[in-house]
Amino acid sequence: MRLREKLALAMLHRIDPERAHTASINALRAGMMPSVAPVTSTRLATRVAGLSLRNPVGLAAGFDKNAQVLGPLVRSGFGFVEVGAATPLPQPGNPRPRLFRLSESRAAINRFGFNNDGAERIARRLAGRPSNGVIGLNLGANKTSTDRARDYVRVLETCGRHIDFATINVSSPNTEKLRDLQGPEALSQLVRDVVAARDALGRRLPLLLKIAPDLTPTEIEQIADSAIAAGIDAIVATNTTLARDDAKGRHAAEAGGLSGAPLFNRSTRVLARLSLAVDGRVPLIGVGGISSAQDAYAKILAGASAVQLYTALIYGGLSLASEIATGLDRLLERDGFANVAQAVGAGRHKWL
Repeated sequence: MRLREKLALAMLHRIDPERAHTASINALRAGMMPSVAPVTSTRLATRVAGLSLRNPVGLAAGFDKNAQVLGPLVRSGFGFVEVGAATPLPQPGNPRPRLFRLSESRAAINRFGFNNDGAERIARRLAGRPSNGVIGLNLGANKTSTDRARDYVRVLETCGRHIDFATINVSSPNTEKLRDLQGPEALSQLVRDVVAARDALGRRLPLLLKIAPDLTPTEIEQIADSAIAAGIDAIVATNTTLARDDAKGRHAAEAGGLSGAPLFNRSTRVLARLSLAVDGRVPLIGVGGISSAQDAYAKILAGASAVQLYTALIYGGLSLASEIATGLDRLLERDGFANVAQAVGAGRHKWL
């Protein structure tokens, strides 16, 4: 990691986590993060849900909630970037404090509650996006909405022309009863409605579904079948957890979703079970606890065609994106895989 980045991280860790995040966004807007050359190779380049990716290492939603730093993020070594979550109307989210570092566990707990500028303002920023990157949007619902399923449709209608993929987020633990939409009947209808809105855009925009890690094997199978039957193009596993496995530190008991290193095993087990359930019908994207090339590789071997990270950036900085992609390339070469696709699911049995 660059010395300058280490020093910046040390300074950021001395202030409130949410203020530190805002400072990071402002630094990127001011051009204080150097660009890196795109990390790619014949092994890393891949195609997932119709998206051509220069490498399979993506940025998860939550870092750039309001699409404010698309250019710098595209130039940071990621193969794809997801912004949001966006809701139809602006909302402040839950009261502060709502973000907590668990440095001892290299983890975080958040209970933001979909704080964002609203779909219309985010759409205006997306309209000016760079053309040389793959950019997606995480779709959410307003806390006070009386028809949350309709909210996902409204966000897609507002922003869909400016993005390369959209993720239906029904798995955030920080909006009351949102996870109820993961039930088979509610999920099937929701996905059908969003698919219809996508089709009305007149373009084949890939639709992803992001699920929770706190699911039983039966629920995983039901979600897989319902989502695929309704027309989903890929599944993202997983969001943050309500469990506190291996979480340490004075904030470990705070309410909210846990992310980072303690989530790795739980989310990877869900990913492997999901891989078995989908049986190749749709690709999967692995998220949860990735902080190294070895972690990313483990997700791919468990069944992921691509991966995403976020919390690890709190401790490792944006340079992690290129480091992980470069390390992943070496691991694929070491094990004799000609490309990422060949490695997908090759070690799934270890997690079942």
